[in-house]
Amino acid sequence: MPPYREGPLFSITVRDHLMVAHSFSGEVFGPAQRLHGATFLVDATFRRSALDDDNIVVDIGLATQELGAVVGDLNYRNLDDEPAFKGINTSTEFLAKVIADRLAERVHAGALGEGARGLAGIQVTLHESHVAWASYERDL
Repeated sequence: MPPYREGPLFSITVRDHLMVAHSFSGEVFGPAQRLHGATFLVDATFRRSALDDDNIVVDIGLATQELGAVVGDLNYRNLDDEPAFKGINTSTEFLAKVIADRLAERVHAGALGEGARGLAGIQVTLHESHVAWASYERDL
Protein backbone atom coordinates (compact mmCIF):
# COMPACT_ATOMS: atom_id res chain seq x y z
CA MET A 1 0.00 0.00 0.00
CA PRO A 2 1.20 3.54 -0.63
CA PRO A 3 2.09 5.70 2.39
CA TYR A 4 -0.58 7.86 4.01
CA ARG A 5 -1.73 10.61 1.67
CA GLU A 6 -4.48 13.15 1.23
CA GLY A 7 -7.56 11.82 -0.50
CA PRO A 8 -10.30 9.30 0.20
CA LEU A 9 -9.57 7.06 3.17
CA PHE A 10 -11.48 4.38 5.05
CA SER A 11 -11.18 4.32 8.83
CA ILE A 12 -12.24 2.46 11.93
CA THR A 13 -11.93 3.70 15.50
CA VAL A 14 -11.64 1.69 18.71
CA ARG A 15 -11.87 3.11 22.22
CA ASP A 16 -10.46 2.52 25.69
CA HIS A 17 -9.69 4.66 28.73
CA LEU A 18 -6.61 5.52 30.75
CA MET A 19 -6.04 6.74 34.31
CA VAL A 20 -2.65 8.14 35.33
CA ALA A 21 -0.99 10.42 37.85
CA HIS A 22 1.65 12.93 36.79
CA SER A 23 2.99 16.45 37.33
CA PHE A 24 4.41 19.07 35.01
CA SER A 25 7.40 21.41 35.05
CA GLY A 26 6.91 25.00 33.92
CA GLU A 27 4.88 27.99 35.00
CA VAL A 28 2.57 27.56 31.98
CA PHE A 29 1.04 24.56 33.79
CA GLY A 30 -0.02 26.51 36.89
CA PRO A 31 -1.47 24.19 39.56
CA ALA A 32 -0.88 21.14 37.33
CA GLN A 33 2.78 21.42 38.35
CA ARG A 34 1.73 19.51 41.44
CA LEU A 35 1.03 15.78 41.29
CA HIS A 36 -2.51 15.20 40.01
CA GLY A 37 -4.62 12.51 38.40
CA ALA A 38 -5.86 12.44 34.83
CA THR A 39 -8.45 10.23 33.19
CA PHE A 40 -8.56 10.04 29.41
CA LEU A 41 -10.94 8.51 26.91
CA VAL A 42 -8.62 7.06 24.24
CA ASP A 43 -9.66 6.74 20.59
CA ALA A 44 -7.38 5.01 18.09
CA THR A 45 -8.33 5.49 14.44
CA PHE A 46 -6.78 3.28 11.77
CA ARG A 47 -6.84 4.51 8.14
CA ARG A 48 -6.21 3.07 4.70
CA SER A 49 -6.95 4.14 1.15
CA ALA A 50 -8.50 0.82 0.05
CA LEU A 51 -10.13 -1.99 1.97
CA ASP A 52 -8.20 -5.25 2.30
CA ASP A 53 -9.19 -8.55 0.68
CA ASP A 54 -11.81 -9.06 3.42
CA ASN A 55 -13.30 -5.59 2.80
CA ILE A 56 -12.14 -4.24 6.17
CA VAL A 57 -9.71 -1.59 7.34
CA VAL A 58 -8.33 -3.79 10.11
CA ASP A 59 -9.68 -6.50 12.40
CA ILE A 60 -11.62 -4.49 15.01
CA GLY A 61 -11.16 -7.22 17.62
CA LEU A 62 -7.38 -7.19 17.22
CA ALA A 63 -7.31 -3.37 17.15
CA THR A 64 -9.31 -3.27 20.38
CA GLN A 65 -7.07 -5.89 21.98
CA GLU A 66 -3.84 -4.12 21.03
CA LEU A 67 -5.09 -0.70 22.11
CA GLY A 68 -6.04 -2.28 25.44
CA ALA A 69 -2.55 -3.74 25.81
CA VAL A 70 -0.85 -0.42 25.03
CA VAL A 71 -3.13 1.50 27.39
CA GLY A 72 -2.74 -1.22 30.03
CA ASP A 73 1.02 -0.61 30.13
CA LEU A 74 0.30 2.99 31.22
CA ASN A 75 -2.90 2.60 33.24
CA TYR A 76 -2.87 3.30 37.00
CA ARG A 77 0.73 4.51 36.88
CA ASN A 78 2.41 7.60 38.23
CA LEU A 79 4.12 8.64 35.02
CA ASP A 80 6.64 10.70 37.01
CA ASP A 81 8.03 7.37 38.29
CA GLU A 82 8.32 5.73 34.85
CA PRO A 83 11.95 5.69 33.60
CA ALA A 84 10.83 6.22 29.97
CA PHE A 85 9.26 9.56 30.95
CA LYS A 86 11.91 10.89 33.35
CA GLY A 87 12.15 14.66 32.99
CA ILE A 88 9.40 14.79 30.33
CA ASN A 89 6.13 16.70 30.61
CA THR A 90 3.65 13.92 29.86
CA SER A 91 1.07 16.26 28.33
CA THR A 92 -2.05 14.99 26.63
CA GLU A 93 -0.43 15.64 23.25
CA PHE A 94 2.72 13.77 24.24
CA LEU A 95 0.75 10.76 25.52
CA ALA A 96 -1.27 10.63 22.28
CA LYS A 97 2.05 10.30 20.41
CA VAL A 98 3.34 7.62 22.79
CA ILE A 99 0.20 5.52 22.28
CA ALA A 100 0.21 6.01 18.48
CA ASP A 101 3.88 5.05 18.24
CA ARG A 102 3.37 1.96 20.40
CA LEU A 103 0.40 0.92 18.26
CA ALA A 104 2.49 1.43 15.12
CA GLU A 105 5.16 -0.89 16.56
CA ARG A 106 2.47 -3.54 17.07
CA VAL A 107 1.19 -3.10 13.51
CA HIS A 108 4.72 -3.55 12.14
CA ALA A 109 5.24 -6.62 14.37
CA GLY A 110 2.09 -8.23 12.90
CA ALA A 111 0.02 -8.12 16.11
CA LEU A 112 -2.98 -6.67 14.23
CA GLY A 113 -2.80 -9.33 11.51
CA GLU A 114 -1.19 -9.43 8.10
CA GLY A 115 -3.93 -7.27 6.60
CA ALA A 116 -2.93 -4.42 8.91
CA ARG A 117 0.35 -4.07 7.03
CA GLY A 118 -1.68 -2.18 4.40
CA LEU A 119 -2.70 0.54 6.85
CA ALA A 120 -1.76 4.06 5.83
CA GLY A 121 -1.88 5.76 9.22
CA ILE A 122 -3.02 5.90 12.81
CA GLN A 123 -4.52 8.77 14.76
CA VAL A 124 -4.80 8.66 18.54
CA THR A 125 -7.04 11.13 20.38
CA LEU A 126 -7.01 11.53 24.15
CA HIS A 127 -10.14 13.21 25.50
CA GLU A 128 -9.42 15.03 28.77
CA SER A 129 -13.07 15.98 29.11
CA HIS A 130 -16.16 16.55 27.00
CA VAL A 131 -14.75 19.94 25.95
CA ALA A 132 -11.00 19.33 25.50
CA TRP A 133 -8.88 16.73 23.70
CA ALA A 134 -5.61 16.33 21.82
CA SER A 135 -4.61 14.13 18.88
CA TYR A 136 -1.51 12.80 17.20
CA GLU A 137 -1.56 11.36 13.68
CA ARG A 138 1.23 9.43 12.01
CA ASP A 139 1.89 7.51 8.85
CA LEU A 140 2.65 3.80 8.86
